[in-house]
Amino acid sequence: MIDRIVNMIVNQLLRRGVNTAINAGIKRASGKGKPAGQMTQADHAQGSTAREAAKRARQAARITRRLGR
Repeated sequence: MIDRIVNMIVNQLLRRGVNTAINAGIKRASGKGKPAGQMTQADHAQGSTAREAAKRARQAARITRRLGR
């Protein structure tokens, strides 16, 4: 009985950690590669497009996890 509770808590913490790591990786991959002063208008547009795509990817992953339950 106790091992089930411990297992549930560990799984929940692990799930939160993995989600945090995935989100951080997506943000870093879609983030700026240059300082703000060196970025052109095209760089800003590309960054915002990448952030929107990352947001959609996170939403799709969330939906997929819900369907898998």
